[in-house]
Order: sequence, then structure tokens, then C-alpha cells
Amino acid sequence: MRRRLVAWILFVGLITAVAYASRFTAGPPDRNALYQWSTAISELVVFAVIVVVTLAIAGSHHELLALRRPRSWRRAVTVALPLFIAVFVAVSALDRALHGAREQGIVPKHWEPRHASAFAASFVVVAFVAPFTEELLFRGLGYSLLERYLGRWPTIVAIGIAFGLYHGLVEALPELALFGCALAWLRSRTGSVFPGMLVHATFNAVGLLSVFL
Repeated sequence: MRRRLVAWILFVGLITAVAYASRFTAGPPDRNALYQWSTAISELVVFAVIVVVTLAIAGSHHELLALRRPRSWRRAVTVALPLFIAVFVAVSALDRALHGAREQGIVPKHWEPRHASAFAASFVVVAFVAPFTEELLFRGLGYSLLERYLGRWPTIVAIGIAFGLYHGLVEALPELALFGCALAWLRSRTGSVFPGMLVHATFNAVGLLSVFL
């Protein structure tokens, strides 16, 4: 398990280093990136690689991924729903001060109907593929490996910070870390990554749909 943990740390560290290198060399984000087919395709490839490496690190220990039913779906829903509302309100409040969403620049400024098909493809990747991949990497494999050595609460904090850094952002880091901690806490309460995937997907989808407002 120590080797798997080291491999996970190195992998997440590599992604983080690449993300920050891109952040400081590529300039401001393209606010119309989701209107380009190349964005959906490139992101899909990246997430596919992350999933493959995550599965490779887990190896035959599939339980590390926490791809299992929650201990109770009813309890999971009663916990996940208020958590989503609380985190959404907290992140929105932080964003007013930190402007993390503007730094990330993922949501276009205006709706462009002529790019609807490309946006739909990007929507699927960001709202569904990304949450599945990131929950598997962080709240699945990462949480399982770290909890063995750190315990519950240090792992929740560590996973939240790692998740925030993984995005390669500065102003948005507190918002992402808070969101990552909340999802890690949900994972610890339910024993599954599925509730976190649903919360994560809903959060991303709501953010993307704001382009219509």
C-alpha cells in the first residue's frame, strides 16, 4: 500500500505541476473554450489517461476505489443534499471576494447558439466525465490510501487541499479546497464515491448552465 500511496502522490503531483506551469505560461483562459470541439476532445483524452493510471495504481485492490453502494442511499441523500446547498452558498460567497470562477474562466460570457453542439459535448465532459474521474482519483483511491496512515479528518483536509492544487489555480484555490474537503467528508460518511460524484456533477452542471442567465 505504501508503494501505491507514493505512486498516487507522484501522479497527483505531476498533474498539479503541469497545471500550474500552464497557468503561469499560457495567459488568461479562453472564455469561449467550451464552444470548441477541440476542448471536449482534449479534455476527454486527459480524463481517460487519469482513469487508466488511477486503475493501474489501484491494481487488483478494487476496494480502494470505493466504487460501491453507499451504506444507505437514504442516508446518503439526506447528507448530500444539505451539503450541496451549504457548499454552493459558501463557494458563491468566497467567489465574490476571490473571483475564482473568473480565474478558471470555464463558463462563456455569453450564449452562442451556433456553437450549441460543441458546448453540449463540453458540457458532458465537464459535468459528467470530470466528476467521475476526479472522484475516483481523489475521494476513491486517494482517500482510501491516505486514511490508512493519517486517519479520517487529516485525510479529509489533505484530499481537499490536493484537489484544490490539482486545478492549478491561485485565486480559486480556497474555493476548490473547500469543495474538495466537503466531498471527502461525504465519502467518509457514506463509504462510497457515488454520492460525491452526484454532488460534483450537479455542482459543475449548475455552473455551466449559468451561461444562459
